[in-house]
Amino acid sequence: MHRDVLRLALPVLGEQLLIFFVGVFDTFLAGQISTNATAAIGVAAYVGWLASLLFSLVAIGTTALVARHWGAGEFGRANQIVNQSLPLAFFVGTGVFLLIYTIAPTIATLQNMTGEAHGIVVRYLRIDAAGQVFTSLSLVGAAALRGSGDTRTPMWVHVVVNLVNITVSPILVFGVGPFSPWGIDGIVTGTVTGRICGGLLMLGVLSSGMSGLRLLRSELYLRAEPIRRILRIGIPAAIDGMLMWVGHFLFVMIIARLGEGEQGRAIYAAHIIGIQVEALTYLPAVAWGAASATLIGQALGARDPQRAWRVGHTAVLQCMLLALVATTVYFSAAGPIYRLMHSDPTVWKEGVPALRMLAFFQIPHVMLIVYIHSLRGAGDTRYPMLFTLAGVFAVRIPLAYYCGIVLQGGLVGAWVGMLADITLRAILVTIRYTRGRWREIEV
Repeated sequence: MHRDVLRLALPVLGEQLLIFFVGVFDTFLAGQISTNATAAIGVAAYVGWLASLLFSLVAIGTTALVARHWGAGEFGRANQIVNQSLPLAFFVGTGVFLLIYTIAPTIATLQNMTGEAHGIVVRYLRIDAAGQVFTSLSLVGAAALRGSGDTRTPMWVHVVVNLVNITVSPILVFGVGPFSPWGIDGIVTGTVTGRICGGLLMLGVLSSGMSGLRLLRSELYLRAEPIRRILRIGIPAAIDGMLMWVGHFLFVMIIARLGEGEQGRAIYAAHIIGIQVEALTYLPAVAWGAASATLIGQALGARDPQRAWRVGHTAVLQCMLLALVATTVYFSAAGPIYRLMHSDPTVWKEGVPALRMLAFFQIPHVMLIVYIHSLRGAGDTRYPMLFTLAGVFAVRIPLAYYCGIVLQGGLVGAWVGMLADITLRAILVTIRYTRGRWREIEV
């Protein structure tokens, strides 16, 4: 079982690291331009996260159903799910594009952006939104492939996305050859170009049938029964994601109000950099969670609930080793990390203590992420939604406001609320998984 988990998790980790590198590279380029540019990248990261959570409406149900049918040897039914999920992903992606384009000014205003910063953020979000349709296709296609046990192909798709981004963005930002410098517009254009390439490449892979799953023109018309099954799993997961995003958005609104003027912008930038860096823990946890979700779905399809139960615990134990590494790195290298990622000493002063505190909560964070993915792989999406409601809105937001603003605790104070939320939800989801009642869910 350890070997099976590693076999599926390592390519997903590679994929997640490639996605992470795009964000870090964009943040690095923005740090060479201005604090306003870094703020725009940060807001766009939260909006992009919202988009991915909305895409989970399709992606999570797709993984659970493909894995369940694959484990039962029902390959034709697994293929039917894929042919229904991709058109559905296209419609969701188009809706997300229209939503982000429309509400971009409101998002900038809620994040306390004014003047030049407001205009930069709105323009960035609207350009970035154009790539979300293709992101939806690549994410849902990758979810289907993982359900069948193919975690390598999505990784290679993101290799291409990465190469495109790191080639196009700096050329446009700084002006190389015939191109004049575009500044921050060059960052977002490179990112969107990479997303378009990733979506088209994923469609090509699935059309070829090389993975065992194949898009067929005659099967691409939406049908009620498979769509209903996808959405029955996906809707609670999407609501969970929306609750999480709204909570995080409110949390970032608190971050944006921790200081005035240059100090406030420095705190905001320090928060964005810290969250980006924490991907050293978050992304491996997502990778091991994705591997666990696939193997749990396949085990339940093969009617082996005991193996399904053991898979999640195995994934958590493996990922804890990486969490211990992250704990050491965050605590010991917080200063060099911030000096590398930004040129402003005020950003270093605000960010370093917060990152060192964050270091001691990496194991609960890993447990939370891996067990939630594991439950979703079994089709259990309602309980994680309830846990999010309790942790984010009853703990994170009020505690962050009290410690950060009322007590004037700055970024460290606000992050106390975030870490208390993570710890509470980690306890709740561990109890839910260990009891094992999710093994009886029919999808």
